[in-house]
Amino acid sequence: MTERHGSERQLARDLFALAVELRERGIPFVLATVVWSQSPTSAKPGAKGIVTADGALFGWVGGSCAQPAVMREAIAALHDGQARILRIDPAGGEGGPARPGVVMAPMTCHSEGALEIFLEPFLPAPQLLVYGESPVADALVRLADAMGYYVVALRPGAVAAPAGADELVDGLDPGDRPQRRPTAAVVASLGAYDEDALEAALRGGVPLVELVASRKRFAAIRETLARDLPAELLARVKAPAGLDIRAQSPEEIAVSILAELIARKQEWRSAWQLDAVASQAESPPETIDPVCGMVVDPTTARHSVDYRGRRYYFCCPACRRLFEADPEAYLHAS
Repeated sequence: MTERHGSERQLARDLFALAVELRERGIPFVLATVVWSQSPTSAKPGAKGIVTADGALFGWVGGSCAQPAVMREAIAALHDGQARILRIDPAGGEGGPARPGVVMAPMTCHSEGALEIFLEPFLPAPQLLVYGESPVADALVRLADAMGYYVVALRPGAVAAPAGADELVDGLDPGDRPQRRPTAAVVASLGAYDEDALEAALRGGVPLVELVASRKRFAAIRETLARDLPAELLARVKAPAGLDIRAQSPEEIAVSILAELIARKQEWRSAWQLDAVASQAESPPETIDPVCGMVVDPTTARHSVDYRGRRYYFCCPACRRLFEADPEAYLHAS
């Protein structure tokens, strides 16, 4: 085996090890593989690279001539979750795509070389937050686990996780979990702490929250939550939970809820993809809480507000509430 082939195999092993690590940590990435080349090009078929949402490239899929197009299309693949073939050649697609489904880009170097690169996005498994200790919650945990969800059971005071749960949280705050994976939540506490669970999930950034309750019960809950939560957050709640399939047993209700999550999958998964990619690519390493002046890391901050096209981060919910009450006062002061 030549030295070059040996280094290429070592690079491939390192990339696969990195891919495993990223998957375990729930970090989205794109695996880029050169599937065809026309000389003169520096990258040959089989060359690989990994692109993460913050714009980092590991490996080798071509030099400065190819890299901008690869990075652009890799980020696009993270946005829509769709694999694609990128063709880079001198014509740049002026004569139309080589074949359906191929994205064309110009070769920016003065060369007659060309490349085709397969871009395959790897997104974390979807996450389901299940609030409550009830037969419906137990059934949801079991069925969601069987469907490949990463299941988090949120049960204040519980000492043991239900069968099928990947995590047990002794409380209602999901922390930064909704930022790690595409996330939906179901509140099935059956009145025990419905209001608090809904507020925690919505404040945590969950784009779709299903509530196991009647329309009448939710109307009362909504009226209570509307005192502190903006209408755009409350609009994320669906009640009664699930599709109307005349479900009666806990298992049937769980099936109806999961069916609705499937039907609305593009909606709640796309919300995470756009937020996750944008936040990793554009967020500054640190920012200032406009209320108290504390330095806040936006990648770990639990409290934020979007105002006039910009996101502001806060050290605690008290600062967030003060800002929401009068944003201009704090922005003027700062």
